[in-house]
Amino acid sequence: MDDNQTGWREQGKPPTLFKRFAFGNYGQTRDFLDALAALAEETGQHPQNINFGTTYVNITLDAEDGKTMGEAERAFAARIDALAAGPG
Repeated sequence: MDDNQTGWREQGKPPTLFKRFAFGNYGQTRDFLDALAALAEETGQHPQNINFGTTYVNITLDAEDGKTMGEAERAFAARIDALAAGPG
C-alpha cells in the first residue's frame, strides 16, 4: 500500500514502511539524522534500516509484531515526517 499523502510505501513480508527523504545539503541531512537519533532514543522505537548519502536518507520501519503495520509504526513515521519538515 502506498500512502500518497505521506510518501511512505508499505512493502514486503514481513511488512515494512519505506520512505526516501531528500535534503538540500549535507548539513541538513546531518541535522535530520541527529534529530532522528534523538527521537529514537526518546520513543524507544528505532528504524530497521537507515541508508544515507550527502543529500538523502532512506528509512525502513518494520512491523513490531512482524505481521502487520500498526498505529505505533505509523505514528513513528509521522513523527519522522515532522522532523524532516523542520520546526513549526
